Order: sequence, then C-alpha cells, then structure tokens
Amino acid sequence: MRKSGPYKEPDFVTIAVRPRPSLRFRGRSFLALVLAPVVPLRDWLEDLDAVMKNSPGFFADRAILLDVSALKPSKSELKFLLAALKMRDIRIIGLEGAAPQVLDPDMPGPVSGGRAAGDIEVPDLDAMPIPVASAPQPAANSTLLIEGSLRSGQSILHTEGDVTILGSVASGAEVVAGGSIHIYGALRGRAIAGCTGNGRARIFCRKFEAELIAIDGLYKTADDLGTKFHGQPVQVNLDGDAIILKTLD
Repeated sequence: MRKSGPYKEPDFVTIAVRPRPSLRFRGRSFLALVLAPVVPLRDWLEDLDAVMKNSPGFFADRAILLDVSALKPSKSELKFLLAALKMRDIRIIGLEGAAPQVLDPDMPGPVSGGRAAGDIEVPDLDAMPIPVASAPQPAANSTLLIEGSLRSGQSILHTEGDVTILGSVASGAEVVAGGSIHIYGALRGRAIAGCTGNGRARIFCRKFEAELIAIDGLYKTADDLGTKFHGQPVQVNLDGDAIILKTLD
C-alpha cells in the first residue's frame, strides 16, 4: 500500500488554447465644425468673440478643425492663432491647409478629408446656349423620431428635416435639426433648428428650461432668455432678425 505524502504542485500548468480574434477595423464618421480664419486675423477673432459672447456654449464639446488654407501662416503665426483659440477654450483636433514645415509635434495633427476630383473641362461659354432658370426643387424632407430622452452629453444631428423627441432633452444634451424641433418633454439643453438656413423652422417644447436655442444661425442663451417663459410650454420662431417666444395654449 502506497503511503500518501505531502501534496506537491505540478511543474506545469495546462492552459486552454483559445483562438485569438482577428484584428478588426471599423470606419465611423463624425461631424466636425471647421473654423476657417481670414485676414485681418484681429477682425476675425473679434467676430469670433462676438459669437461666443452671444452663445457661450456654442463651441463646447464640439470636434473642431482649423482650416488655415486662406492664411498660409508661418510657424509663429500658427502658434499665435492656436494660442488665441485655446484662450477661448476652443479645442482644435486637426489642422487643414497648413504647410508641413510650420507644424510642431505639440500642435494638432494635419487632416485632409477631401477627395480628389477629376479634371474639369472649361466649357466654351460663347457656344453654350443660355440656360433657362428653373424653379428650385424643394429639398427632401424627413422627420427623425427619438422615442426617449437625450441624456447629458448626447447629441442628435439631423440636417434633412424635423426632429421629434418624445422625451426630454437634458442639460448638456444637444439636438440640431435642419427643420423644426418638437420636444414632448422638457428642453433643458440646447436646441438648434433650421441649421441649414431654414428661417421658417421652429422649436416646440412642453417645458422650457433651455440652455441655448437657435434658429437659422440666430442664438439666445439662458442668460438672454430670462425667466419669463421658464417651465412653460413654448414655441420659438423667427420674426426677421428676432427670436420670438410664445407660450403654447
């Protein structure tokens, strides 16, 4: 009969071999805002300051590219411009149109998103018939329906038509529409309607507590809006260059 001795760990460990998943790459598109400064730069920065004064949160949490094609800046000029934007809390994620010799490692990387186009033949204008102007065709319109609420940090962009949200838009959330915006709950974040130049777009919400509203490029922030309509069902529209708020009956 064999005597049992003290247990001894084996000198080897068996490991189940699992096939390693293959490395996969996926494409994903994001919308970036492009700033394209022009000379004189001081005037451009003043215009930028005016926009930020009227809409303090407009550049917050946005992916922003800086297109310096029109400036052709030197390295020092580009550093100055980037510093000026940083002072304004504008985060640049990429540079477009900058010469390689003016780029430093601590600068945003260069980007080039444009696709090369084929050669375009210049037509003989004298031999061409005068085109007859046709009535502009209305753009295709569609409505995006969100069956829920937008949480803080979420953003919806739909440039082809209206956006309808059955829930609420939380503080820090953003909805951008080419048409009108309909919110069946509370609007506590940002609502930007008519972003493609539609001055007839409107904003509707059941409970108005917005951080920012905009229609066709005209903006008002919470500080501009005051407390008159706070918490009420509201519709917002443009009247010329004025943003008009009305309570919904």
